[in-house]
Amino acid sequence: MHARLRWLLAIATLIVFAVFSARAQAQGITFTADPAQTAADFILNTTFHTVHGNFRAKRGELHFDPASGKVTGAIVFDATSGQSANDGRDKKMQKEVLESQTYPEITFRPDRAEGKVGPGTSTVHVHGQFNIHGADHEITVPVQVNLAPGTWTATAHFSVPYVQWGMRSPSVLFLRVNNSVDLEFHGAGKLGP
Repeated sequence: MHARLRWLLAIATLIVFAVFSARAQAQGITFTADPAQTAADFILNTTFHTVHGNFRAKRGELHFDPASGKVTGAIVFDATSGQSANDGRDKKMQKEVLESQTYPEITFRPDRAEGKVGPGTSTVHVHGQFNIHGADHEITVPVQVNLAPGTWTATAHFSVPYVQWGMRSPSVLFLRVNNSVDLEFHGAGKLGP
């Protein structure tokens, strides 16, 4: 009798686990960004040197449905936080290029991910709208994601053709500045159902 009871309990446990796993798969995955661990570094080439800087994240939460690849939510950066360790250059970037007093946020709103995300490291192509300087721009970005129990990290690299997207070039006389800037995204946070 005890063996049969243990067998029934084992089957019941497997059924509960299967239902729980199916429900988690149906609900999808939520990625909540930790602003202290999430930023976007930028690299801008000029005639004389390469400028390095960063933007701080304000907030971010993404909901991913592994079955369909659909993604909702947004990651938001503080445009006014952009700095490159040169006060004069940063003031010019804020006032003349980003116009961050008028457009204080830079936002990425993904809508789908192509590729499989699972435990460990995965690479997916994330499509969505990148909003900067008050305008949306459609982009697809390769993202490397690492999932661990309860946490996630991600990195991505892409170029922003800011002049083509309507922002002013800071080039003057002999100082020529590239018309696109490279962004390196790195994020981390909590992972949940």
